[in-house]
Amino acid sequence: MTDTSTQSPTSSTAHEGSGAGGYVTKGQEFNRDTNYITTRITADGRDGFPVEPGRYRLVVARACPWANRAIIVRRLLGLEPVLSMGVCGPTHDERSWTFDLDPGGVDPVLGIPRLQDAYFRRDPDYPRGITVPAVVDIPTGAVVTNDYPQITLDLSTQWTAFHREGAPELYPERLRDEIDHVADLVFRDVNNGVYRCGFAGSQESYERAYHRLFDRLDWLQERLSTQRYLVGDTITEADVRLFTTLARFDAVYHGHFKCNRSKLSEMPVLWAYARDLFQTPGFGDTTDFVQIKQHYYIVHKDINPTQIVPVGPDLRGWLTPHHREELGGRPFGDGTPPPPPVPSEVVDPEHWVTDGRAH
Repeated sequence: MTDTSTQSPTSSTAHEGSGAGGYVTKGQEFNRDTNYITTRITADGRDGFPVEPGRYRLVVARACPWANRAIIVRRLLGLEPVLSMGVCGPTHDERSWTFDLDPGGVDPVLGIPRLQDAYFRRDPDYPRGITVPAVVDIPTGAVVTNDYPQITLDLSTQWTAFHREGAPELYPERLRDEIDHVADLVFRDVNNGVYRCGFAGSQESYERAYHRLFDRLDWLQERLSTQRYLVGDTITEADVRLFTTLARFDAVYHGHFKCNRSKLSEMPVLWAYARDLFQTPGFGDTTDFVQIKQHYYIVHKDINPTQIVPVGPDLRGWLTPHHREELGGRPFGDGTPPPPPVPSEVVDPEHWVTDGRAH
């Protein structure tokens, strides 16, 4: 959930820091703001926002791992016909994510150039970071929620009337306690752990985060050595949450965030697990490596002052055999894979790995 607040990245509003200011506060560790707009869109409309086809717009950026989760879940569940998606560009300034990929730099549904316009429509004095993903109420143009952990859970549990035939159960009730437990560990030590490394303001805070990260990755390697997925024998919310960090690991976190004990491609079990998911419809086909690298290396100017975007790494390995099917498991349980992405949402082939590398 990327933040474009002008406040310090260790303040109460920080997620990925400020576009114009710094991401690192000298002598301090990185603390992520977890105060979101917690209004929910539910089947019963308890918060005043009932699930309705065509009423809401999911605003994302493909570069952002937190938003990428929502893209994956929406696609796996087949919600494209009822929940439209607006895509911001990979970079932003200190004010807001912008719709610079759209003609004229304006979202064609919301009619706004900046995501902050939807936040200010809800609250003209909105004091926190302008973050993705966000769900916007199209009739009013106001943000309903940016509570990214809850957004994907609600897509699974509240939008069931509009799931495609064959949609998987990503948050089955019988496994929710275990999914929540694993997802919490992954969030604290991996999803957020890479940021604690990258935005550390002292050697001590960096080393603490570094060891927590790789200790958890070792734990995940052991867990996944005997089972295909994190919880149960099918893909769940927990796998979605881990995948988006793993997909960015070698391209960004290993070098840019100094998470350099090992590359993902040097951790055999996690690398095979990540390739298994990448080659599963809904995961790799929502991943845009060019936008990912542009975001981190261009926006984080105090970490990468030249704003030079690396050419590597070589991405051909993502499409190599993973052999994880030998562990059993059924990716979609009793369901089926999603159909191909709608044409307007296909990742640019030159930003993918079809020829062996992202351009």
